[in-house]
Amino acid sequence: MEQAEQDIREFLDAHDAALVDQLSEWVRIPSVAGVPEREHHLRRSAFWLAGALRDVGFPLTEIWSGPTGPAVYAEWCAAPGAPTVIVYSHHDVRAVKDENWDETAPFEPVVRDGRLFGRGSSDAKGQVIAHLWALRAHLHATGRTAPAVNLKVIVEGEEEAGSPGLAAMLDEQRARLDADVVLFSDTLLWRADHPALCTSVRGMVGATIEVLGPLTDIHSGAVSGTAPNPAIELGRLLGLLHDADGRIAFPRFYDDVEPISDQRRAELAALPFDADDWLERSHTRSINGEAGFSVFERLWERPALEVIALAAGDPVGVARAAVPSMASADLSIRITTGQHVETVAEQLRRWLEDAIGEGYGHRLSVEAKTAQEPYRTPEHPVVDALARSMAKGFGVPEVGRMGNAGGGPAELLARSLGVPVVFFGTGLVEDNWHDSDESASLDVLRSGAATLAHLWHDLGVNGITPTA
Repeated sequence: MEQAEQDIREFLDAHDAALVDQLSEWVRIPSVAGVPEREHHLRRSAFWLAGALRDVGFPLTEIWSGPTGPAVYAEWCAAPGAPTVIVYSHHDVRAVKDENWDETAPFEPVVRDGRLFGRGSSDAKGQVIAHLWALRAHLHATGRTAPAVNLKVIVEGEEEAGSPGLAAMLDEQRARLDADVVLFSDTLLWRADHPALCTSVRGMVGATIEVLGPLTDIHSGAVSGTAPNPAIELGRLLGLLHDADGRIAFPRFYDDVEPISDQRRAELAALPFDADDWLERSHTRSINGEAGFSVFERLWERPALEVIALAAGDPVGVARAAVPSMASADLSIRITTGQHVETVAEQLRRWLEDAIGEGYGHRLSVEAKTAQEPYRTPEHPVVDALARSMAKGFGVPEVGRMGNAGGGPAELLARSLGVPVVFFGTGLVEDNWHDSDESASLDVLRSGAATLAHLWHDLGVNGITPTA
């Protein structure tokens, strides 16, 4: 092991307790997105992070206001001629159901068996903390007083709400956001013992279908057998969303889906996969989906549609024995390379108009403002540098290639800033993002921090031109 590699790992190991303490302090701030009574906690979280960035050495930190939560911006540009990297992540977290947490209360972090439990520990405060300690390790190992690259950091406070204010922020601040690449840190790794470099994210279209039956909720004893029941009709519609092979049934839906290249198939096939391991780590009962594709291909290269919420009648409280006037379902449609939000939204509209039963009304709302286009990282020297750095950081001969089943504003960042987006995150599927008992592997956080420390040195030495 080269001396710098050893110095980085020894530094991070020696400061493990400080990393845990800092992440725990931040997790205690309940910066929940989309909950008005938590809005002041989003501000507290932003100010906490701004202070933590200053403590590392960033000479400039700012708070940018967003419609539902503030973003933190920081600059440390003291390396003339070196590449400029924008680091993107977020500090807002998903809402919690306290009663479903067993390991600890959501905002009372605790360490057990090498994991730190608490909301945001992995998604995505842990990923940001890895960046802070990566910088410290980089400066320690190189003896520098400033990073070997120029860094600009954007950590938004609205990602879990669909980043409604990010486009306006990027437009307003565009003059100061020139860079060579964006490093997007809000993604997963495949496995702790087999890290893989993420090179794509799927897009996302959210929609709500409302099926209308009687003009009002009406006693079933008065109209049962004659009234249109929207809950039954909605159930029928949901059963038509997929065909027998698991394909989404919208007209012409797959016309724009790009075929999976032979290279991509080979990259995904090279990753180790065991069905029992996947079911255990993902907490899923079985493996379903589109016929003819592997699990990896279904997750990262093919579109998907999920029903994420249903409502009709009296789901809580005392039942009224009434036929409901309306039933609704929330859909999450994951789209992939070649597809576009507007086209998919129109395909959904046409499908619903054709499929809705006679005697029913309907409404469809598509969340256009928070929809996200898919993104694939182009071939770029930073990808090669990141692969080298991950191998060093995780102590493996080489790293694989993967995608990210979820989305994020990667395409927006690339389009707004005119530079490629490269992904590096420290999450794992077993971290339980958006679920109860979310946690982060401390080993993975340290390896992630080591990866980033190596990356800043690599880019500072080699720039963004290919190396032998």
